[in-house]
Amino acid sequence: MTRQPDKLSQDAAGSPWFAILPAVFVLFWATGFVGAKLGTPHAEPMTFLTLRFGIVVIVLTLLSLAMRAPWPERGDVVKIAIGGVFVHAGYLGGVFLSLKAGVEAGSSAMIAALQPLVTAAVVGPFLGEKVTVRQWGGLLLGFIGVGLVAQTKLAQGIGTPLGIAFSFMGMISLTIGTLWQKRFGGQMDLRTGSVVQFAAATLACAPFAIFLEGFRHSWTVEFSIAMTWLVLVLSVGTIFILFTLIRRGAASKVASLFFLVPPATALISYFLFDEKLGPVAFGGMVLTAIAVAMVTFTPKQQ
Repeated sequence: MTRQPDKLSQDAAGSPWFAILPAVFVLFWATGFVGAKLGTPHAEPMTFLTLRFGIVVIVLTLLSLAMRAPWPERGDVVKIAIGGVFVHAGYLGGVFLSLKAGVEAGSSAMIAALQPLVTAAVVGPFLGEKVTVRQWGGLLLGFIGVGLVAQTKLAQGIGTPLGIAFSFMGMISLTIGTLWQKRFGGQMDLRTGSVVQFAAATLACAPFAIFLEGFRHSWTVEFSIAMTWLVLVLSVGTIFILFTLIRRGAASKVASLFFLVPPATALISYFLFDEKLGPVAFGGMVLTAIAVAMVTFTPKQQ
């Protein structure tokens, strides 16, 4: 990878605000499901993502040029692009296609909750990271907590086989992308590297949008609001936070934050869409918070 230091992420990691980045990441990432709920009725899944990624490329290119950010060396472009295809096109493509295929949010939450467990299982051979017994216990407890949060919607049915396959595709793709980014994307500048990654994701989604969906979409008010939020807050701000956390922490610890996304999404839906939450779901949220603390806690050195 290019050895040009990424001053943007260095400044973020050295800031006192870095401590709150995990909480900000969980909150913003959870709003992505709300944005999808608003926007997907007005566009086919891959068309939505192609438009979203293409707009992000324009925004980040202008930002990179204005800030005179260093561009990746030619030999690094392919490695950076591969990470983008997995994290953006693969993960979000799986999520959006599963929603289109009729998978309930509870089912998607349970499948997404496997991501920290899968990540923990492979970080040893791939990254040389050690997962302790306490952390394994936290990962399993987190999966149970997510199940309790999602249990109401799970009772409605897990979804179609095709939709579940898409959900698993998204979860596996995000796992691979997270590990790939940790190993090969550590030195990329977040601004210009993200231009490469979103451009690769755009190229990966565009053929499906054009040839299978006819690039059908409608710029309604709801679609415009959803697209603006998902581009600026999710694809730019939240992805920058995620990559900064990956760069500065163990992959298994960062992955455990995804346990908190379903509870956060449930709370947002409770206030915005009046979706019901019972005592069992709130108990699951408490278990999930404890689980993440078990995974991310680092004892002070004596």
